[in-house]
Amino acid sequence: MMQNLHTHVTFCDGKNTPEEMVHAAIRMDMDALGFSSHAPLAGQSGWTMSPEDVPRYRAEILRLRERYTGRLEIFLGLEQDYYSPPSGKGWDYQIGSVHCVEKEGRLLPVDYLPEDFVRSVRQYYGGDFLAFAEDYYRLVGAIAERTGCQIVGHFDLITKFNEGDSLFDTGHPRYVSAALEALDRLAQHGVILEINTGAMSRGYRSTPYPAPALLRAMRERDLPICITSDCHDRANLLFAFPQAEELARSCGYREQMALTSQGFVPIPL
Repeated sequence: MMQNLHTHVTFCDGKNTPEEMVHAAIRMDMDALGFSSHAPLAGQSGWTMSPEDVPRYRAEILRLRERYTGRLEIFLGLEQDYYSPPSGKGWDYQIGSVHCVEKEGRLLPVDYLPEDFVRSVRQYYGGDFLAFAEDYYRLVGAIAERTGCQIVGHFDLITKFNEGDSLFDTGHPRYVSAALEALDRLAQHGVILEINTGAMSRGYRSTPYPAPALLRAMRERDLPICITSDCHDRANLLFAFPQAEELARSCGYREQMALTSQGFVPIPL
């Protein structure tokens, strides 16, 4: 079963319309496609939906689901940020993500631009990237409780601009402790964690999220996974899926979760 559940379109910061994404998925012989536009978030309108966009987004995805019945299974999802207001019911699934860390009343971006990330850490954390990481992982650990999500998005997104540990040491005990504490908390909620190739498609990383050490820790905690591309361009709907599958197998996984009309089910890798 070939599907991608982390997909962004023109209702937020995606390049293509929902129908263009559907056409691409059909050309790729995909079985299912899940849309997960960014929920509204105050002060972050450049990449999120506005509150007025949400009903139009819902209506369009449901229209496409009906129009393409029998050709592609379509799911209505939402990527809910930690700081987004409650989204209500009526979604097939939600991805819970942390894109910002609040400090001194400001939302500091985790993954917008590398210069913004570095500037924020220097200005609000005195250059202590590990302190920023500790705050970030506290939020990630609480994302299931906060949002009620079924999937946790890009667990170690904070490493997007840290290829080769160029900014901070991901092997440092403070970093490792913060990340593992977040996993322990998430393991209490039975959520799915994604292997996400989005930063690879945009040229920031050579490997998927999460890092292999964290993926092994997820496996030790029996946390299920799904593979997504965090797609913002229809050309990347299945970007680097074979590499993500190989990473999962190398870390001990033999199956991933797929969404069906009956809910999430395990399928072999």
